[in-house]
Amino acid sequence: MPELAAQFEDEKPGRVLSGPIGLLFGGAALAVGTLALWQVFRPLPQGSKYYLIIFLAGILPLVFLAYPADLRLRRRRTPEPVAARTRPSVADWALALLALAACLYPVLPLSLGSGGGGYDAFLDRQGLLAPVDLVMGTVLLLLLLEACRRTTGWVLPAVCLLFLAYGYYGGLLPQSWPVAHAGLDFSQLVDAFYNSDSGFYGTPLDVAASYIVLFTIYGAVLDLSGAGRFFVTLSTAAFRRSRTAAGRTAVASGFLLGTVSGSGAATTVSIGAVTWPILRRAGYPPERAGGMLAAAGVGAILSPPTLGAAAFIIAEYLGVSYLQVLGWATVPTILYYLGILLSVEIDARRSGVRPVLLDAVSPWRLLARFGYHFASLLVIIALLAVGVSATRAVVLATALAVVLSFLDRAHRLTPLRALTALVTGVRGVLAVAAVCAAAGIITATTTKTGLGPQAAALLVDGAQAVTSDPTLVLILTAVLAAVALSLLGLAVPVTASFVIGWVIIGPALIDLGVATPAAAMFVFYFAALSEVSPPTALAAVAAAAVTGGRLVPTMWQTLRYALPAYLTPIAFVITPAGLGLLGIGGPQRIVLAGVVIALSVAVLAVAAGGWLPGVGPAGAPERLLAALAGVTLLWLEPVPVAVGLALAALAVTGVFVRRGSAGRTGGPRAGSPAELREV
Repeated sequence: MPELAAQFEDEKPGRVLSGPIGLLFGGAALAVGTLALWQVFRPLPQGSKYYLIIFLAGILPLVFLAYPADLRLRRRRTPEPVAARTRPSVADWALALLALAACLYPVLPLSLGSGGGGYDAFLDRQGLLAPVDLVMGTVLLLLLLEACRRTTGWVLPAVCLLFLAYGYYGGLLPQSWPVAHAGLDFSQLVDAFYNSDSGFYGTPLDVAASYIVLFTIYGAVLDLSGAGRFFVTLSTAAFRRSRTAAGRTAVASGFLLGTVSGSGAATTVSIGAVTWPILRRAGYPPERAGGMLAAAGVGAILSPPTLGAAAFIIAEYLGVSYLQVLGWATVPTILYYLGILLSVEIDARRSGVRPVLLDAVSPWRLLARFGYHFASLLVIIALLAVGVSATRAVVLATALAVVLSFLDRAHRLTPLRALTALVTGVRGVLAVAAVCAAAGIITATTTKTGLGPQAAALLVDGAQAVTSDPTLVLILTAVLAAVALSLLGLAVPVTASFVIGWVIIGPALIDLGVATPAAAMFVFYFAALSEVSPPTALAAVAAAAVTGGRLVPTMWQTLRYALPAYLTPIAFVITPAGLGLLGIGGPQRIVLAGVVIALSVAVLAVAAGGWLPGVGPAGAPERLLAALAGVTLLWLEPVPVAVGLALAALAVTGVFVRRGSAGRTGGPRAGSPAELREV
């Protein structure tokens, strides 16, 4: 299971380094991890930017050692030697050394002509770079683009180059165009990237270096301590006597592993390696099982207490505590898994899934023996609640997990295994850190050119060209924003998708009166859902690799399971009552919004699955009514809610009538074996 998870830990697989090279890599990663832990309790006196420079200098060279260039201009006639895939090439070593020099240049106390001179001298030249500053900044720019290409593919570097071209050539656009600007020369752009707080060393990298690396270390510690296996085993034991045990086990495993993973594809593969044999025995086709696994795995990005990397960026951008972001995510997470569980129940009855006898011990015995694995998760929440910073909370929880691991002889974290977990955690942040640093190209260009407000105005103007009604303008803007974010997420990783969406789409929603938390969570959810959106759908690709199913059908099955998650965020922004879904507005609003949207999720599951649990199949008219009811209920106002309830009642009545007609005509009873074999 760990090997499969590592394969999909990032968007592209990395090298497995061993021997002296592996020791060198491990030593460097250990130094970076130690620095990150040290920074929590004894921050470097030079400030956070100084720390980010040192952190990137430790991370970026490791990217070139861990990820191959994978450039093939023509098809190889002979297989590539294994050594070429497992050992860094001469070019990789050269790029690693160049990355080390370009990253450390701002802090090295060496004078190089009119440049160099140390950290303070480098900062004093902000806005007026020396020629050597310009050269080093350009080198780092190119290295970050190459690092992103190696870890995530060609698309994100292309997007960064597009923003770079806009910053340089935007002054040549007709000034009557809304997106035109005064123009920036190359030195101004490099200064914005290399020597400002919105470039390479901006908020995204700050989040990666201050939060994400600590949570990846925590996740690695939990994994080596046996927590991941315990979560899956507990899920199996909890549902071992249920008719839908196989599906429920997969969903519950995804949720429990997601609380510590934060990676959709990695969680998908981890739970799939264990639960796919169970799903196969139950009679699930590979494509349907893959869709279920991918949808459950992507919940890792949405599940507290370790949401995806973008959640930490939300906390920094909005200036709120991470605990508050967790609070905003709690109700939507429950609704997301409610939708998947309902789909599992519907599939089990509609598709004739067989009961499977799961060989598992009592869940109470498991909890009594290994329930301590939950302790560190609860400690994080408790420490955040009493005002401890997220960084200190996760470090203390990690220390507790190390201590508790000695309760299990097979998984105790001896000093050597603890160091292995530290190295594994640092390796897990390599791709994220490269993406976050490169995202500085996007944020700095947007800030220098004013693109954010201009693009937001274009989005709102497009909606106003269709209608002048303020409510309809907001709804249409939200729909256009959802489509734009979904398309953007097909091309770039979740973190970059959120950053781009926030600087461009966030202002459009806020200008229309949407509360800032609602706008941020709206962008976050649609950025995260890119992992299950065809035609890329990374989590679905991972699931298909596990089940051996056809890729495209697996993607569509994933989309069906995750359908409620695409619609629920719309409720955040189209009406003030939607804030109740984020836990904002008092108990009455929260309960009302949660109950109504839960009903919306339920009827949407019926519409997608074509079955009403406990009653029988839903025909096309009932499914259409259920779909209309689900969408109408998203508008949390009295009249739309009343209309949605009426439509839902009509759909349920139609299913009952259909069941009665089938009984009178001698057709198969709802849920009978003959009916189950229809699909």
